[in-house]
Amino acid sequence: MQAEPKKTQAGNAQADAAEPAVSLVGQEYEVEIGPVAHGGHCIARTAEGQVLFVRHTLPGEKVIARVTEGEEGARFLRADAVSVLEPSKDRVEAPCPYAGPGRCGGCDWQHAKPGAQRRLKGEVIAEQLQRLAGLTPEEAGWDGTVMPAEGDKLPAGEVPSWRTRVQYAVDADGNAGLRRHRSHEVEPIEHCMIAAEGVSELGIEQRDWSGMASIEAIAASGSQDRQVILAPKPGARLPIVELDKPVSVMRVGEKDGGTHRVHGRPFVRERADGRTYRVGSGGFWQVHPKAAETLMLAVMQGLTPRKGDTALDLYCGVGLFAGALADRVGEKGAVLGIESGKRAVEDARHNLAGFDRVRIEQGKVESVLPRTGITEADLIVLDPPRAGAGKQTVKHLAGLGARRIAYVACDPAALARDLGYFREGGYRVRTLRAFDLFPMTHHVECVAILEPAEKGR
Repeated sequence: MQAEPKKTQAGNAQADAAEPAVSLVGQEYEVEIGPVAHGGHCIARTAEGQVLFVRHTLPGEKVIARVTEGEEGARFLRADAVSVLEPSKDRVEAPCPYAGPGRCGGCDWQHAKPGAQRRLKGEVIAEQLQRLAGLTPEEAGWDGTVMPAEGDKLPAGEVPSWRTRVQYAVDADGNAGLRRHRSHEVEPIEHCMIAAEGVSELGIEQRDWSGMASIEAIAASGSQDRQVILAPKPGARLPIVELDKPVSVMRVGEKDGGTHRVHGRPFVRERADGRTYRVGSGGFWQVHPKAAETLMLAVMQGLTPRKGDTALDLYCGVGLFAGALADRVGEKGAVLGIESGKRAVEDARHNLAGFDRVRIEQGKVESVLPRTGITEADLIVLDPPRAGAGKQTVKHLAGLGARRIAYVACDPAALARDLGYFREGGYRVRTLRAFDLFPMTHHVECVAILEPAEKGR
């Protein structure tokens, strides 16, 4: 008889434990905004001390922040600044009509002056280097600046049209648009301000795309090639594509997820370092029209290749850096590229067919590189995906004794982590350069040049 109350109490405790946490979505706080953080937001705290990651604001502002994600007791909340009480001197009226709380998620800094955007990105890089690699800017050989691409240094209120590849989503009414921040909802648009002219002139936003899940528009910067890649919804028929400019058309297969040619070339042609590169559907090429040349020059200037050098180009894509290296190491040198994408490997082999001592292997770097039997190299370039190369791959690379290593990174956190691993492997950062190749967004590109630590002593 006495056991029943105990069971009831236990049952109540279990019920209490199973109750979901109280959502704070929609809750508003008046807060003072602190420093910028990695990810396109700034940090603030509620009166109770809970951390807020606040978008659409700038350091030093006082705002009303409305919670968009999070619950009581969570480590942090996500929020939007829905009212600015005390604006920063770096704030401007967002030029894009689709920017702002609850709207398009493509741009993070439409409300900031261009110079302020670059300064914020520099602060993020510095913070990540210090926190994850224990490096000051001086120790990384970096002057703290983020350089704009040629032609992108515009007055406040003007937006560079740089995005040569745009992925449109399609809403239930067949309108092309862009995803809202951290959402599958579609923001229909009439024009994307950061889209390159070659994308805008296709007129994607002006036609009905009923039955399509998404459309990717590509405008090569190295040629007049234009391409659209259509992803139909299950069971939908492909529309007749009639756009404002000639395009080749590809479709994403419903069963295999691969990209298949409908009509026109299955690739676009890009240019860098005086060479034409074929880039097939799904193949990687830098989105900013000046990015490939800018990064290639930064890497070659940092590595200073010599005739006869042996070099590795890891995560090599369609062969941008491998081609630049092959030109510079000459007939007595050798270059090995490794890339996981099958189509990209086919393109790289085509693009570099004129070099007898260039070899491209397909597979993941961490799997292929150990199988090659390579025990040393003079130069290494790595341009890993956003997650970085990782500890084991870095350890392997550090053991090859390269004279110099060029690390190209689109994520400062991954870069900083891997630089820490390289330091454990006996390498130091000789120089670091940062480039604003994604204006209006929080993304930034870095090129770090490393050398054996004893050379820096």
